[in-house]
Amino acid sequence: MPIEIISILVLFASFFALLAYGVPVAFCIGISTTLTIALNIALLPGITTVAQRMTTGIDSFALLAIPFFVLAGEIMNRGGIANRLINFAKSLVGFLPGGLGYVNILAAMLFGAISGSAVAAASAIGSIMTDRMQEEGYPRPFSAALNITSSTTGLLIPPSNVLIVYALASGGAASVAALFIAGYMPGILVGVTLMIVAAYIATKHKYDRTDRTSKRTLWIDFRRAIFSLLMLVIIVGGIVKGVFTATEAAAVAVFYALILGFSYRTIAISDLGSILLKSAKTTAIVMFLICTSMAMSWLFSFESIPQMMTGFLVDTVSNKFLIFLIINITLLIVGTFMDMTPAILIFTPIFLPVVTELGMDPVHFGIIMVLNLCIGLCTPPVGTILFVGAGVANISVSDVIKPLIPFLLAMVALLFVITFFEDITLWLPRLFDLI
Repeated sequence: MPIEIISILVLFASFFALLAYGVPVAFCIGISTTLTIALNIALLPGITTVAQRMTTGIDSFALLAIPFFVLAGEIMNRGGIANRLINFAKSLVGFLPGGLGYVNILAAMLFGAISGSAVAAASAIGSIMTDRMQEEGYPRPFSAALNITSSTTGLLIPPSNVLIVYALASGGAASVAALFIAGYMPGILVGVTLMIVAAYIATKHKYDRTDRTSKRTLWIDFRRAIFSLLMLVIIVGGIVKGVFTATEAAAVAVFYALILGFSYRTIAISDLGSILLKSAKTTAIVMFLICTSMAMSWLFSFESIPQMMTGFLVDTVSNKFLIFLIINITLLIVGTFMDMTPAILIFTPIFLPVVTELGMDPVHFGIIMVLNLCIGLCTPPVGTILFVGAGVANISVSDVIKPLIPFLLAMVALLFVITFFEDITLWLPRLFDLI
């Protein structure tokens, strides 16, 4: 058996064995990579190579955007932004049948987009909306299912850390600016799709609607939310127009979030220590995942795994749409047991050459991959947002699974629509001459 095949078997067998044993993902990646390199050379050079690749893997100016966006999201989460967005969303759509369901989805979309964090959206919006919806007669599992699925839209609607990670993993094939603009339509469509499902369920079970909001109240709620919403315009607009890079935009986001927090008097100087500490912990986890994943990505290149995968799929499966289907199903399965950041860093070097060989744009594939893994965040056994959403709703995970299924099926259906109709994703980047 060729040494390349043995290396691949050792890499994936050791990785999945460690993962099944409950070892944290970052350590699974690092240990399996070290073992495989040691098999090719020797133990000490293998350890040295992994250490070098981990260090050089995060030696990127673009990655500085991640700690800044994490910090901006934490400031937003602590700064009382959620209530303002919920009130604005309620004024807009609360009067419709099952209106509080729409409010939950729209508020999670807005907060997720502003904070760039699905976990922050699930915890901030879910902790408020679940109780409100229960008072109006909505079951808590239904509210939690809405909150869990809609919180993922912030990973598609910019600014999004995972899109920055994908831009890095793509080796420059997809720019951050193009990915940010491309994420708008799919992210909005996910929200609209969830609203359609929520409307059907609300009509079927005759959930109550709230009274129509007066124009004066709508205007007041809009004014209270406008400065939070302006962050999206400033950050994304500045990147697209070339005023600043993604990293500089992230620093601007921190500064703007601090101004809002102090202006609303929801953040004090004494709060900054705990905000910085929590942001540093989150950043450390993300960066360590990136370190080890970049070492594994180098190993993929060293062993020519992407080229082997491309040749195998192209030679074995003649229909390119069937290949896209296989890749989607693979990523859906991966998303159920692996967190988003390592999944992007590990599987982008494997699948990106395959899809580009078949004519798919790297930006389009990036959005498909993120949407795939968003669905995985809502599913057991590793679904981070599933556990956060169930936790803030004070219900068990088993209680939320049944009401979650219709929303997940709708997201999967939309995923395949976006996969096979690339204009949904690419027309905005093309409009701005970003691809």
